Amino acid sequence: MLPAVIVVLMLISFTRGENPAIQVILTRKGLQYGKHLGAGWVQEKLEHITLPDFSGEVLGIHYILTGITITKCDFPEPIVEFNPNNTGFTTSISGLSVALTGGWMTHFGLIHDGGSFKMAIFGLDVTSVVELGKDSDGHLSVTSVSCDAQVGDVDIRFEGGASWIFQPFVEHFKRRIMGEIRSKICPNVEESIVSLDYHLQAMEVSIQVAEDLVLDIPLTGVPVIHASSMILGLKGEFYDRTHERPPFEAQNFTVPEQPDYMLSMGLSEFTVNSASYALYSGGWLQVLITDSMIPPYIHVRLNTSSMGPYVPQLPKMFPGLLMNLQVYASEVPMFSFQPGVVKLDLAGAVKASAIEPNGTQIPLFKLNVDLQFDGKVWVAAGRLKSSMGLQNLTLTLAGSEVGHFETDTLESLVKMGVMAGLAKLNVELGKGVVLPRMRNVQLVNTVLGVEEGFIAMCSDAEVFTDSFN
Repeated sequence: MLPAVIVVLMLISFTRGENPAIQVILTRKGLQYGKHLGAGWVQEKLEHITLPDFSGEVLGIHYILTGITITKCDFPEPIVEFNPNNTGFTTSISGLSVALTGGWMTHFGLIHDGGSFKMAIFGLDVTSVVELGKDSDGHLSVTSVSCDAQVGDVDIRFEGGASWIFQPFVEHFKRRIMGEIRSKICPNVEESIVSLDYHLQAMEVSIQVAEDLVLDIPLTGVPVIHASSMILGLKGEFYDRTHERPPFEAQNFTVPEQPDYMLSMGLSEFTVNSASYALYSGGWLQVLITDSMIPPYIHVRLNTSSMGPYVPQLPKMFPGLLMNLQVYASEVPMFSFQPGVVKLDLAGAVKASAIEPNGTQIPLFKLNVDLQFDGKVWVAAGRLKSSMGLQNLTLTLAGSEVGHFETDTLESLVKMGVMAGLAKLNVELGKGVVLPRMRNVQLVNTVLGVEEGFIAMCSDAEVFTDSFN
């Protein structure tokens, strides 16, 4: 029963009242899939466990039932439903039947005896209600609200020894054993819930993406439970080692529920822009380009002679010198999600320097480069694919140590270089990457679309059963 809930929590595999940048919706279809897997797991495990010894006293006769093993289990699939009233789940099992065997020992005064027994438990009913919440660190929490257990009947057959003497007292044994079984079920259920909560508290709510880049995914509020779905809101913010927050906030958005899929997910543009801000703040969005980095088949080299047609002063003022280009983002690159398209605005700058034979660098000029890209993203054959296109490129002279020069021809050269780079990039983007597998859970039948302010994805999931072993 509880493993059914554990499977569900695996599928969604997190506090400050802010808007979530990532939303995950578990639908009834996903809940029922998790329930089905959990029921199969419990059925398999029940058939391989040995129960603790059972002792007591009836009519002055002390007895011990030992070596109790389950020989057969009729485990009906549980009923698991969202419970909006308790912000959690209600799980119930009705009509569970179990056959057991073991040994018995008794003593009455100086009389000691023993043998074997067969027991059948019929009509065991259990109902458990759990509440989901979050702790102060944004972990998902689970607590037991209520539990009720009933045992329909127990049949016991003693064999061996003087079992014929004790068989008439079966009715007395039955009442005692039924009471003992009933009294132990809910404490065991609640112990499992406590164990599950312990493991949830141990889960990381910050993911180290790179050496200086962390994705923060605590829950922003308690889970929202409806009759047909559960919604988790995650912070979804990237930050660098300084933990400096971006100067913009996540905006509210609503992911449409897709009942024909197990999961619906939404990723807002805040998440990718927070990554962009973290990379920008950490100084990662810059590169020094030298002539050795330019492929040999490109005729334009990074030296003052080759750059003469674009900056006429260079060959005259600094003949025969190598050059380098310091390229960097001058502002935070910003993404925007619009229906069917992802847009990227990138403001950059290029500082050009000449390099004297002794290594001294001579500042030459600075260019501002404004670029607008648009792109598409989709899922095909289980792979996340995308493409990018250049919509606009503007190059302007921001400063010069060599005097004024026109940038039209240089802008055309840069545009040709960007277009060539995009052509190669789109070949790789078109190949795509396999959708990630999360702890033995693989997304399947995935559909992705770009909406206003967020990317929406709906998917089914396949859990590999070896994850429970």
